This record gives sequence, C-alpha cells and structure tokens, in this order.
Amino acid sequence: MIDVTIANFKDEVLTASRTTPVLIDFWAPWCGPCKSLGPVLEKVEAAYAGRFKLVKVDSDQEQQLGEAFGIRSIPTCILMVGGQPVASFTGALSESKVKEFLDQHLPPAPEEEVPEEALMLDTDPEAVLQRLQQAVATDPASETARFDYVKHLLTLGRDDDAKVAFAPVIAQTGLVRRFDSLKRWMNAIDFVATNAYAASAEASFDAKITANKRDFEARFDKARWLMAGQCWTDALDELLEILMRDKAWSDGLARKSYIAILDIMEAPKPKVADGQIPPEDATVATYRRRLSSVVLS
Repeated sequence: MIDVTIANFKDEVLTASRTTPVLIDFWAPWCGPCKSLGPVLEKVEAAYAGRFKLVKVDSDQEQQLGEAFGIRSIPTCILMVGGQPVASFTGALSESKVKEFLDQHLPPAPEEEVPEEALMLDTDPEAVLQRLQQAVATDPASETARFDYVKHLLTLGRDDDAKVAFAPVIAQTGLVRRFDSLKRWMNAIDFVATNAYAASAEASFDAKITANKRDFEARFDKARWLMAGQCWTDALDELLEILMRDKAWSDGLARKSYIAILDIMEAPKPKVADGQIPPEDATVATYRRRLSSVVLS
C-alpha cells in the first residue's frame, strides 16, 4: 500500500495503471468506515498477489485530487486501468464484496501451475477422490468433472457411491457419450453381481467359445465379466472378435461397448500450448486403430 499525493500521482497511479490496475482508496484519519475498510483492502491486495496495486489518498491533505475525481463522500475507491478510471464503489464493503467488485473488472487470474513433484505425489486414491468430489461440487454441470468423479469411484470399487453420484445425469446417457460409457460399465458390474459369477466363470465362457466361435452371447458375457474386473484390453480383444465376425451384431452392441471401454481407459488430457493436439494414450490409440480397421473393412 502506497500513500499518494499530487506530487507522485502521475508515477504511482497514471503510469503504473498502464501495466497493473490501480485501486485508489480515498480516505481520512477521522473517518470511521475508512478505518474499517483499510485493513480489508490490504488483505485483499495480499490475497490477489499482484493482480492490482493499492494506493491511498488522504482526502484532507490532497483536496485537489479529491476534487479532480469528484469525491463527495469517503471512503470511495476508484479503479484505474490504462490511466483511466473504470469503476468505483463507496462505503466500507465486506471482503467478499470487495473481491466481487475486483473480479468484475480485473483480468482473470492466470491458472496456477501445480509443480510436477506435487502432481507425482498426489496419487493417493482418497486425495484424488476428494479433489474430484470438490470439482463436482464447484461445477455440478461439468460433464468432465462428473465423468472423472464417477469413474474414480468405480475404479475404487465403490459401486453404490458411484451410482449415487451418477444419478443426477443418468437421463443424459443418450446425449453424452461418456455418460453412456459409464452406464455400460455399471451394467457390466451389475451383470456379474446378479449372475454371481465365480473365478471359474472365464473357463466356462472359454468352453462355450471353443465349442462355437460364433457364440457371440458367450463372448459378450465374457467381455462384460472382464469389464467388471477392469481387465480393459482383454475385454476389448473379446469384443473385437465379435466385430470381426459380425460388425452389426445385436444392433451394434459390441461396437458401442468397445467405444465405452476406450472412453474409460483414456486418461485426462494434459495441458498443451494453444493450437497443439494433446498426445493420445498409446494403448487407446492402438485399439482405436484396430476398431477402425475392422469397421471400415
């Protein structure tokens, strides 16, 4: 916080505001509300870490500046950007109201970069879950946040919690492909639980498939059993066997399930420079090419 007078006004306000917004606090020593607002402004300036510069003008001592800005009551705060006043407020606002005022007029804060070491350490499943849960709470309409949260719950085996988290968007499965993918995963889990398949289930499926390569029901049941166990590439291989023999089997059920698994396998995209395409997971890319070659053949 800097005390501004007519002598340093040009340098500290006009020139400075061409690079960083400047908030001028017109105050006076005898003003009770001014004494309340002052500490709030200083706290907000520290919290905004350089997004704006706070200066103070003693209205009693610098009446010429007060007259130039048409100050009629104090405290009055005026925000300067590019050498010009752009907004103002009068009175001792609360901290939240001051932030609300600033957020309406300041450039958006740059996204904070998380150190790579922190990203490497933040792998605890519960810590990740809390972060994803908070993301949904912050923006319930975000499809990405909801998908990542439900996916993580299913990955942890918390099927009931996943269904609760998925319930608000279940009606969107016909519109949002990734939601449809989650629903297919949950259906596979329910299929296994309902049929009470034991560890010998895979051998049973294999016996049926060996007896009849075109027993697509057995192949699909095996793929669902593998999905429930999160054996993704094995499930894709089984679905691919169906597609190579009958692309349209059961109204495209194998293809839709295949795509669902690719959605589930795909990790969140890393941030890249504007105009660049983020790299695709190598395994996902391989299986996507295999699907294309079969479907387009």
